[in-house]
Amino acid sequence: MANSPKYTVCVLGPGGIGGLLAALLARAGHRVICLGRPETVRELRAGGIRVRSKQFGEFEARVEADTELREPADLCFITVKQTALSAAVRSLAPEATGDALLVPLLNGVEHPGALRERYRPELVAPGVIRAESTRTAPGRIVHGSAFAEIDLAGAPVVRERLTEWAGVLNDAGLRASVQEDETAMLWRKLFALAPFALMTTYYRAPIGSVRTEHRAELIELLEEVAGICRAVGVAADVDAALRFYDGFPEETMSSMQRDAAAELPLELDAIGGALLRAGEAHAVPAPLTRGLVERVGAASV
Repeated sequence: MANSPKYTVCVLGPGGIGGLLAALLARAGHRVICLGRPETVRELRAGGIRVRSKQFGEFEARVEADTELREPADLCFITVKQTALSAAVRSLAPEATGDALLVPLLNGVEHPGALRERYRPELVAPGVIRAESTRTAPGRIVHGSAFAEIDLAGAPVVRERLTEWAGVLNDAGLRASVQEDETAMLWRKLFALAPFALMTTYYRAPIGSVRTEHRAELIELLEEVAGICRAVGVAADVDAALRFYDGFPEETMSSMQRDAAAELPLELDAIGGALLRAGEAHAVPAPLTRGLVERVGAASV
């Protein structure tokens, strides 16, 4: 909307997801500061971000870029991989973030606790994003899905601010909403993600092959993960998850599978490790999950 206020948004990790968010918000007229490595900073300063998207078309957006946050922002998206989180947050000093909302869009369920130990706990408002988006080079983003949806959750004291930010994101072209239950939001994402990530990565095959050639194992894994979800108090529907997977284009790969193919660090602990720790805490056996985690881990060494 033309008369909407304009904000300063920090994006820590302008990769596939962070770069898409940065470009959309910059295109909507907001000031965007991307934090990244020196080589990424140079490319963004020189050429901005170019997006090729099924949903938003092709466009370019100018953003600012730096290796650390040097001035206050209204909101900080944290969009690095879980494997890079500990190192990446050094460029986002607590004294620099001030009263900014911190919205991590990471896989897994344990990162909010780690971030709340570093920053003001009430300002850490986790989110989940549903989109397939890849950085092909610094500042070059390919958004392959025909959707980009974000759920936000956080402490009651920031609920009004989250609702305002959902409106900002909607105005920028995303589909955003505020959820009441942070735990349920994160675990629903993990339930949908973990079997997909573990099996496509282990079999080195896209979802089309996994859901046909290894369907019985996929169902068994979903049932195992669903048991862990229910133990932590979150409903999990195996049939709905199967329908979700069956709706994917057959060539769809998980981000963990792409990382494995590129010999990059895997978010195995954030996804599979978190499941196993929760299962142990609630005495829920998960032998198939454990076996897949161990085999994927051994193959990535």
